[in-house]
Amino acid sequence: MKKTLTAMAIAMAALTGGTITPALADGKLVVSSPQDPGSWDPIDTFLINWASLATNVFEGLTYRGPDMELVPGLATSWDVQEDGTRIRFTLREGVTFHNGEPFNADAVKFTFDRLLGEEGAKGPQRANYAAIETVEVIDEYTVDFHLSQPDAVLLTKLAGYGAMIVPPKYITENGDDVFNTQPVGTGPFKMVSYEPKVGAELEANPDYWGGAPKLSELEYRFITEPATAVAELQSGGVDLVIPPTIPVGMIPTIEADDNLELVTTAGPTVTALRFNTSDGITANEDVRKALIMAVDRETIVDSILGGQASVIASFQGERSFGFDPEMEPLPYDPEGAKALLEQAGVSAGASVEINTRGNDATFNEVAQAVAAYLGMVGVNATIKPYETNVLLNDIIPQGKTGEMFQQSWGGWTFDFDNTAYAMYHTGQKWNPYDSDEKLDAMLEEQRPLTDQAERERLLQEIATYAADRALEMPLYNMNAIYAINTRVNGFVPAPDNRLKLNEVSVD
Repeated sequence: MKKTLTAMAIAMAALTGGTITPALADGKLVVSSPQDPGSWDPIDTFLINWASLATNVFEGLTYRGPDMELVPGLATSWDVQEDGTRIRFTLREGVTFHNGEPFNADAVKFTFDRLLGEEGAKGPQRANYAAIETVEVIDEYTVDFHLSQPDAVLLTKLAGYGAMIVPPKYITENGDDVFNTQPVGTGPFKMVSYEPKVGAELEANPDYWGGAPKLSELEYRFITEPATAVAELQSGGVDLVIPPTIPVGMIPTIEADDNLELVTTAGPTVTALRFNTSDGITANEDVRKALIMAVDRETIVDSILGGQASVIASFQGERSFGFDPEMEPLPYDPEGAKALLEQAGVSAGASVEINTRGNDATFNEVAQAVAAYLGMVGVNATIKPYETNVLLNDIIPQGKTGEMFQQSWGGWTFDFDNTAYAMYHTGQKWNPYDSDEKLDAMLEEQRPLTDQAERERLLQEIATYAADRALEMPLYNMNAIYAINTRVNGFVPAPDNRLKLNEVSVD
């Protein structure tokens, strides 16, 4: 049976939750995740598969759940002052970290000093919080954030990834390497064991400030092969399979099983083939446009993705702030593509290499289709898959890709700034090839604006500018597809994989 949750259903699910559960709750939920993030340190990741587990371990000052509403987290309230350059947070009292360490203003200051300091510079998160100059402790449960300029997205960014509050004493005494593998937060579940590439065991935090979870245990298994994950779901070895595991081709198998349900929701994840703009034939803008025009993306969405996606014109979906509904993708035009290639001096038989995430079965089908379309205009494409962590943390950042490489991006703030700055600004981790002073200036100009209409206009201009330069082949905005066992109760799919499972139970 297929079950698609609308925004109204998600909102109702959120409103009916929040019941405090006795500490003696029983039951274990087993989750299949396609990737081991490799580090559990919040400042050391941007991966949605980190968030699917770590949202249960860590918390930020703010929280945004599946209903997309921003609500208090470890801060009970905030007050924006001085034209947006100072924000005062009142902190939640009586909260402790999993190791018994108190949560207070000192923990908040330590978290952001670390994020904005030398340790944060090693990871991909610091640029998201660059507007924060200092965090000032006012008293034990009050802090002021002093900003160099207003940041319209900061409160949302405080709900995720690098802004998760960490325990000062634990990290100081044990070091970053221990924290990477034995994380401690304030969330509803504690991590009790972690085996790299295999899985992690979590147990309920009975002292959680929001009430003890309805589950006693959570187990995450890192299963990279989609067929294996679905087989484990069918046999009862796992209860929940999270995105982006489920290939569209396996959806009928899940729908045909009376013990399973498919749960989908519109998500932020967009997928593109980005171009090496420095070397090879893709250094030429006309060639990049020709390769885009050579691929029938509508057919790919309909035939390979089963309609569970929509074609994109820029590197964002329609739920993103900065999305321009009037913007049209380059049309499928193989004859026009051939003419551009000839104009650029590219002979028939020219080659490109496409790098993909090896465990993404759905995208590897897409890549095969893209290669076939390119072949029709005289470009020979070879596909070279990599293990996901290797591609993201080594091959792309060090500029070792072929002419085209897969980039699937969660856009977890649902604001184009989060994507555009990381993808296009000079010097960013996943932008190894391109440097454009005009684009840098546009990205920097929109960040401090408090006039949301003007900011939206600038973001739309950035999207148009990047598309005009053909910095990537925009492909599609994919639904978040979950598969669950019917014994699971109270599950609400998160558009961005940030699953907080304290209100879930199992029969």
